[in-house]
Amino acid sequence: QVELVESGGGQVQVGGSLRLSCAASTRTFEIISITWFRQAPGQEREFVSSIRRDGLTHFADSVKGRFTISRDNTKNTVDLQMNSLKSEDTAVYYCAAVFGDPGKNYFREYVYGFWGQGTQVTVRG
Repeated sequence: QVELVESGGGQVQVGGSLRLSCAASTRTFEIISITWFRQAPGQEREFVSSIRRDGLTHFADSVKGRFTISRDNTKNTVDLQMNSLKSEDTAVYYCAAVFGDPGKNYFREYVYGFWGQGTQVTVRG
């Protein structure tokens, strides 16, 4: 069982930055892959970024070059650093977890069995 809690959301102006954090309560964090999804109002949830247990990362094309993802296995956290934010980044951001590696379907929701409650990110301007 894995419990996930997101934090770090808020409001920021276009061009600004936010850092989201996903904290996992589990004794086996090092074997978990974590992915961030987001859902904007009236839209389907979409893949943002993922980090495997070995540190391999993936990013959606819409955030490449602006977002970075990192994990700290000593703190059981995965951070999503979001820079050069745009109004279209406004969404509820969710982190999700799966034991092991998600393989080629890392961007699909059904792969992940554990989800956080989400944190709101609003980009104004």
